[in-house]
Amino acid sequence: MDAFLYQATIYLATAVIAVPIAARLGLGSVLGYLAAGILIGPVLGLVGSETADLQHFAEFGVVMMLFLIGLELEPQALWAMRHKLIGLGGLQISISTLALMGAAMVTGQPWQVSLAIGLALSLSSTAIVLQTLSEKGLMQTGGGRASFSVLLTQDIAVIPILAFLPLLAVERGMALSADGSIQRTGTHAAEAGHGAEHLSLVAGLPAWAVTCVTIAAVGFIILAGIYLTRPVFRFIHAANLREMYTALALLIVVGISFLMTLVGLSPALGAFLAGVVLANSEFRHELESDLLPFKGLLLGLFFITVGAGINYRLFLSSPGDLIGLALLVILLKGTVLYFVAKAFGLRKRGRWLFTLGLAQSGEFGFVLLSFALQLNVIPPGLSEKLLLIIALSMLITPLLFIAFDMLSSRMAEAAPVHEPDEIDEDGPVIIAGIGRFGQIVNRLVRASGFKTVVLDYDMETIQLMRRFGVKGFLGDPTRPELLKAAGIAKARVLVVALDDPENTIKMVRQVRKVRPDLHIVARANDRNHVYELYQAGANDIVRELFDSSLRAGRYVLENMGLSEYEAAQAEQTFYSHDRRVVRELADFWEQGVPASQNAAYVERARELEKDLETALMELYETHKQKSA
Repeated sequence: MDAFLYQATIYLATAVIAVPIAARLGLGSVLGYLAAGILIGPVLGLVGSETADLQHFAEFGVVMMLFLIGLELEPQALWAMRHKLIGLGGLQISISTLALMGAAMVTGQPWQVSLAIGLALSLSSTAIVLQTLSEKGLMQTGGGRASFSVLLTQDIAVIPILAFLPLLAVERGMALSADGSIQRTGTHAAEAGHGAEHLSLVAGLPAWAVTCVTIAAVGFIILAGIYLTRPVFRFIHAANLREMYTALALLIVVGISFLMTLVGLSPALGAFLAGVVLANSEFRHELESDLLPFKGLLLGLFFITVGAGINYRLFLSSPGDLIGLALLVILLKGTVLYFVAKAFGLRKRGRWLFTLGLAQSGEFGFVLLSFALQLNVIPPGLSEKLLLIIALSMLITPLLFIAFDMLSSRMAEAAPVHEPDEIDEDGPVIIAGIGRFGQIVNRLVRASGFKTVVLDYDMETIQLMRRFGVKGFLGDPTRPELLKAAGIAKARVLVVALDDPENTIKMVRQVRKVRPDLHIVARANDRNHVYELYQAGANDIVRELFDSSLRAGRYVLENMGLSEYEAAQAEQTFYSHDRRVVRELADFWEQGVPASQNAAYVERARELEKDLETALMELYETHKQKSA
């Protein structure tokens, strides 16, 4: 017990210290966890042989992560990814395996050993890549989605690879005896079947039986997710114990992992499938909130064990060669990834994210190499070196993401160039920008019987609006020639609803010079943007969240005891007061100076806030007297 508490203290203390430091330095949590593991393992020697056992436990973090990712994906979304899963993922695994196999054969390894090495090193680290993509907010980018597709394909590919490795053992275990007959060689050859039997309960069964058992297990997960979760959650809810929800969430993940292990499938894959099935469930958010803390801690523990498990004696015996081999693996995989991404049309930024993010080898490589060692496909000495190469490539991965950040900051994403439309209409109202804000304005004005001319520089937005019968013209609304073609000379109202604040100011300023009499309604992001638009010459300035926030405040007042009329009056009073305040404070506002550092602005704002409180109190007092 004392030893357990000691080890737990060491792991938690190093994580608590190292990870915040790494995050503050902009290195990400993964590198912090890996550094913590190196510190308590190879450097200080505070942890020992229990690291490998702990790593198997910590791999549940990867399982939980894939379950939570599945919760975010609906089955329709997964079906839409099928081309990337088969094409992008399959091509990456195949070509990477062949490239790494060729490199191993160049060093003199037999083709069976080289193929096993290529298969093990071709798989990337699901844990590190997905965690880093989530932290950096890159999961929904083109490169992030492509990376996820490949990682999911790799998780699926582990199953046939595990089934294929014993064939290599058979090939390698055959040798010619002195008299020309074929016989087994290698001390572990006779034990190869024994290692495979312990992998799952389906080992040794005919292929058709394995297939049936696998389909039955997957079918059970799907049916249980559809039909059993609702009554089970109701049963748990009746206990009225919050911790039972957490226990159920853990039971789902652990139970599915156990079932997948029994039938020889990847626990991570089974958890992902269960997550997809439950993505449409009303309990999705409950499961997510219960499992998130466990996922984070177990993933962190997994990364620490990777760092702590490095064989430093082997590393110190030839550090240059091992680092060079790890870099060679990254270079070979990165080259393959780059050209695969290019073939599938990923743009520059997404292509580099895909290349640098997946160039390492991953945790499944540990599993495949250990199994290959049991089967005597790979000799023990070579296996130790390969395990260290995988660990080093994982350690280098956070640095590759830092390199991507530096590259991305200098790289302008080349947007496809579209020729602007020829504008053949004009109208009294021009709406520049047809996003969420501009759409509502356009619908109201057109439904009221007034003609509008819609301009936007985003092709997808224009095409989407056309599907709904709204005609729009593609082009940059800030360009004078486009506005001239849209009839700015005769228009009565211009609505500037662009997403970019700078472009909004630029457009208002340009139009005001050409048409001093035109009424300009402009969308603003915040108060500073309001002041800038006011100086540029806009007539009516609408903060994009102001009216919705005001309406939400009215609902709060109604539920705090005010009548609908009283709440509406308070809303109107606040609205009128705020419009007056903004106009008055515009005289105190200085461009480039934060409002909090402008003493005159702050003082006047506080005075006006007191005026608002007084006005509302007087309003409520008047209502009380009338009702009395």
